[in-house]
Amino acid sequence: MFGALTESFKSAINKIRFADDEKSLKKAMDTLKKSLLRADVHHKVVRELIKTVEIETKKAGIGKESFLRSMRDNLTSMLTVPGNQGFVFASKAPTVVLMAGLQGSGKTTTTIKLANFIKEKQKKVLVAACDLQRLAAIEQLKQLGEQYEIDLYYNEDEKNPVTVAKEAVKKAKDGLYDVLIVDTAGRLAIDEELMDEIKAVSSAIKPDEVFYVADSLTGQDSVRTADSFNKYLGITGVILTKYDGDSKGGVALGIAHQLQIPLRFIGTGEKAGDFEPFLPDRIVGRLMGEGDLISLAEKTANIIDEKQAKKLTSKIKKGQFNFNDFLEQMESMKKLGSMKNIMGMIPGMSGMANKIKDMDLENSVEMKRIKAMISSMTKKERENPDLLNNARKRRLANGAGLSQLEVNKFLKQFKNAAKMAKKFSGKKGMKDLQNLMAGQNMPYPR
Repeated sequence: MFGALTESFKSAINKIRFADDEKSLKKAMDTLKKSLLRADVHHKVVRELIKTVEIETKKAGIGKESFLRSMRDNLTSMLTVPGNQGFVFASKAPTVVLMAGLQGSGKTTTTIKLANFIKEKQKKVLVAACDLQRLAAIEQLKQLGEQYEIDLYYNEDEKNPVTVAKEAVKKAKDGLYDVLIVDTAGRLAIDEELMDEIKAVSSAIKPDEVFYVADSLTGQDSVRTADSFNKYLGITGVILTKYDGDSKGGVALGIAHQLQIPLRFIGTGEKAGDFEPFLPDRIVGRLMGEGDLISLAEKTANIIDEKQAKKLTSKIKKGQFNFNDFLEQMESMKKLGSMKNIMGMIPGMSGMANKIKDMDLENSVEMKRIKAMISSMTKKERENPDLLNNARKRRLANGAGLSQLEVNKFLKQFKNAAKMAKKFSGKKGMKDLQNLMAGQNMPYPR
């Protein structure tokens, strides 16, 4: 996310080598200007930001710290619009959300991501399939809804989306749902028919929120389209998708600063967990390469049960961590979303996150092999890895379609990891871990 901009900002900052050196500041400003224009930030926004940062940096005394502080403050200010508050529930249930956007922006997938985000807050959510133009839209929602256990309302016999939307509102009220999310039709481009249909649905259900789904890869095109939708519908917020790709970045500054429409959420990957509120100060922190440990902690807290975590810690301390625990932790990690996004939240790791290809824990070859090995184990072997002698290992290798060498390698890695976890699980261990990380110049909370 913002990968190209982050690297460009670092390059600009590194141009300032000496205090009170106006030449180095000019080089930094030129680098910054070029990177922002390449990221498809509107030239008026670039001019305003460059001018303000230069004036403030000179006033505070030219140096890396003053340049960084001005950049951080002004970027945060530009991205902050009244209404940057994530999701707000209406005073009377159900909260009705209308989803709008063009085809290909990821609107249907984002609808499920938003539903999953709300569901994780222990709220009852219903999604309504009102995109009756695209033949695969209802089927896509069915599959995604089943995968993430999201309730779906659809009526394949009805051709009028207004009727389906009204029926969905009635079902949401009768079923005591907290939130109803209505997925509407999109087009390849804005046309009168599209806008008339969405306006008719909006007038019929009177939504509490109208979210426009914008494709981050399209830069200023998304800004112009958001402006058109806003004039027709009165958008209450924008959800930016595809921020895991080579996004231009300018779309965020354009929508927030030029149009004064609040950015509410961002999608940072393909899975339901790759979705989070757009909080300007935290986003700027990641943009500046400073990470975002608060969001990472919140993301983890939503997924990891506190009682289960304590139970697991106790087992690790006693050296009782087994293969059932391992699989359980892998399932939890999958819910966190993409590894690339997680690394981007850790201070000092954004550069590495930008260079690596994203890791898919569920579909990686290594993970499939590990699952095959564990699936070939008996219940007792999963609970007590020490039972695995050579004869049992041969049986595992045959059952998983692997060599005994591969099985031995995994079991050795598992044993070493369990030992390392036990060593660092106590207070003394945490101190040792901090010392180790400090020695390797790795970031950790002090």
